Amino acid sequence: MYDYDLLVVGSANADLVIGVERRPGAGETVLGSDLAVHPGGKGANQAVAAARLGARTALLARVGDDAHGRLLLDSQREAGVDTVGVLVGGAPTGVALITVDPSGDNSIVVSPGANGRLTPEDVRSAGCLFQGSRVVSAQLEIPLETVVEAVRNLAPRSRFVLNPSPPRPLPREVLAACDPLIVNEHEAKVILGDSAVGDSPEDWARILLAKGPRSVVVTLGGQGALVASSEGVSRVPAVKVDAVDTTGAGDSFTAALACRLGAGESLADAAAYAARVGAATVTRKGAQASFPTAAEVPAP
Repeated sequence: MYDYDLLVVGSANADLVIGVERRPGAGETVLGSDLAVHPGGKGANQAVAAARLGARTALLARVGDDAHGRLLLDSQREAGVDTVGVLVGGAPTGVALITVDPSGDNSIVVSPGANGRLTPEDVRSAGCLFQGSRVVSAQLEIPLETVVEAVRNLAPRSRFVLNPSPPRPLPREVLAACDPLIVNEHEAKVILGDSAVGDSPEDWARILLAKGPRSVVVTLGGQGALVASSEGVSRVPAVKVDAVDTTGAGDSFTAALACRLGAGESLADAAAYAARVGAATVTRKGAQASFPTAAEVPAP
C-alpha cells in the first residue's frame, strides 16, 4: 500500500564546521580548526538517517543550483534516499555555520537560502509522495506555512512526526496532527510559552499534551527521554557513551523514532530504539557521516 516508510519534508543545508577550544563571546575572535564542509540540514539529515537504518525514504526539499546543492543530492542518493521530491533552484543552497568545542557541544547559525523557498505549492505538487508514505516527518527550518500544508496533505492513515526546531509557537492545526511532537528542553519551553508550569520534564510533557498533540516525546540529552500520551508518561533511559560530536543526534533520534512507529512499535519502544541510534551518532564526528546502519545500533 505504501511506497515509502518515511517522507521527510524539510531543510537541506551544507554544514560548514569549525572545531574550537571554546566558543567566542560577544565581540570576541577565537582561532579554530580547518573548515570542513558536510551535507546537513534537519530534513536531509533525517532522510539519510532513516535510509541508513533500512527505511524506504523520500525527501521533499529545495536546494540551490550550486556546488552545495550537488553535494546534498549526492549524499541523499548515496544513502539510498529517493530524491524525486528534491527541487533545485530559486536561491542558493542553505548553509549552517557550526562550531564544535572539545566536549562535543555545538553552536549553529543557519542561513536558510533555498529552504525558505520551499512553498505550500511545492507540497501540493508532491501529493503522490504524501499519499504513498506511511509516516511524514517535518521540522521548522522551512516556512511554517509549508509545514501547515504538509499536515493538510497527509494521507488518511499516515502518521505525522514534528521536531519543532528552531522552535516557535505552533498553530493548533499542526499541534493536533503531531503523533508525536518531539522536543528538547529549550524547544519545549518556547512552545509552552506562558503555559510553562513546573520544573520537571514530566510537567512539560503533560502541558504540551494538553495543547493538542496525540503524543509527545521530550529528549533530555544524557538523561534519556520521556514519552507522553493518553496512556500516561514514562521515562526512556539514556545510553551511556563518550560523546565526540552531538551534531545530528536529534535528527537521527527523530528519524529512528519515525521509522519504528511506522513499523508498528509502541511509542516507548520506538523511543528506546531511537535513543540507541542517537547514542551511536554522537560517538562520531559530523552529522550524516555519523549516522549508524541498523547493524551498528547498540543492543538494548
